[in-house]
Parts: sequence; C-alpha cells; structure tokens
Amino acid sequence: MASQGWALVTGASSGLGRDFAHALAEKGSDVVLAARREEPMERLAEELRSRYGVKARVIALDLSAEGAAASLKARLDADGIVVGTLINNAGHGITAEFLDAPVERINAMLRLNVLGLTDLTHVFAGDMAKRGGGSIMLVASVAAFQPCPHFAAYAASKAYVLSLGEALHTELKAKSVVVTVLSPGVTETSFFDAAGEAPNAAMKRMMMKSRPVVDIGLAAMAAGKSAVVAGRINRVMAFLSRLFSRQQLSRITYRMATT
Repeated sequence: MASQGWALVTGASSGLGRDFAHALAEKGSDVVLAARREEPMERLAEELRSRYGVKARVIALDLSAEGAAASLKARLDADGIVVGTLINNAGHGITAEFLDAPVERINAMLRLNVLGLTDLTHVFAGDMAKRGGGSIMLVASVAAFQPCPHFAAYAASKAYVLSLGEALHTELKAKSVVVTVLSPGVTETSFFDAAGEAPNAAMKRMMMKSRPVVDIGLAAMAAGKSAVVAGRINRVMAFLSRLFSRQQLSRITYRMATT
C-alpha cells in the first residue's frame, strides 16, 4: 500500500478509524487522518509517528459539509500528498424509533453516511483511475442486509454503501482501482455513545473488538475482494437475509434491537 502513496482514513478520531490508522501505519503507510475532532487525531498522529516512523497529517473538517471532499483533496494536492488508499470510514448512527428522532438529526446522519461518503469516493477514485491504481474501502454494516426497525434510516444508509461499493468494484476494476465494502456487526467503538443508546444484552453477546474487524477488512481489500462481512455470527446473519422474506427479517431485527 505504501508504494501507492498515502492512506487517507476518515472518521479517524476514534473507534475503527483509529485502528485502521494503526494497522496501515504498521504496514509502513504514511497516513492522513480526517474527522471533525482535531485534538484526538493530533494525539493519534504523534503516536503513529513515534511508534512506526511514518508521516501522519491531520485535517479537521466536517465531511458532511457540501464541498468538503473537494476541499480536502485540494489541501492534500497543495501539500503534494497522493492518496493511494482511501478508508471511507466516517459515519454515525441513530438508534431510535424513526418518528422519535428529530428529522434534522436524521438528515445530518444521511449527509455524512451517504453524501459525504459518495463525494469522497468520487473525488479520490477519479484521481486513482487517472494514475492507474488505488484501493478504496467503504465501511457499511451488517445492517445493510435487511430492513432494521429502530435503526431504519441508518440501515438504509448502509444498504446504499453496500450497493454502491459492489457496483464500483465492477466499474473500476478495469482501471486497477480496488473497491471493497466492509460490513461489521456490533463493534466495541463509541458508536452507541454517539447514537444515544447503550447496546442491549443480545448486541453485547455479538460484539467484536475493533481491531479484528479492521484486519478482516484490510485483508479482503488486499485480496481484491468486492465485499466482506466481519465475524462468523455476522456472516450467518447476512446469509440468513437470503432465506427469509424482508418482512420476516424486519420483525426479527426489531425484536433483537428492542429486547
């Protein structure tokens, strides 16, 4: 990956983003960290420099804002930084009944999970295609495989990410750009803190550590796969989406989320 230039990790201030940065730096890749919160990224950047001897650049910005992707690309171009690996990880969720969540909060989530991710992918994939190579990971969720009451808009946004990534894997293959979709399940990150609800007992039993999820995703991307589901239980859940009707899946998922 280092031979392709820098790796850009979005949502790098915590959770999966932090572990992606560590995993890439371990492999010798210089890393750009992008998220809204600057202070935790600066601490992470110093840690990466001292531990792995790589370069680390911090850019604090709101990736859901209109024009953010183009602005980020322009700043990196000005610094002579070529992004060969994009980890499109920034995103957040809402755990609530649809009508109980303020529509402004839902729309803010969709701007980040859907529009921000799309803009970043378009900007950096275009550059990779012109250069003749690169790698892109889109972080979706096992929630992408079925309707998820109580996570309705979040799951819908991740279904978009899964569909987009699998299509782009085919479109961009001829240009030597690998697109891989990583679908984690419940992961030990700050997701539920940001979403405003603690995981229930069923979710805690299924919870994975963040770093194994990251390693699974990077291995799949290195192997040129279009998509991977992290964890045996999550792979079973994704497979079951082929066996049940969507309404059956909706009822099952709702019970799991609310009991």
